[in-house]
Amino acid sequence: MAIDRNAFDHPSWIAAAGTGVGYLLILAVLTLALFVVPWLVFAAL
Repeated sequence: MAIDRNAFDHPSWIAAAGTGVGYLLILAVLTLALFVVPWLVFAAL
């Protein structure tokens, strides 16, 4: 079954991809802020 790439040319796919990337970026920043930074601070004590 071949996938037609023209079916994914709609701007909504770009918006969906941007939403996913933005969500992952925010998740990474929050993970760093809530877990990695405190761990580094307590490790330095």
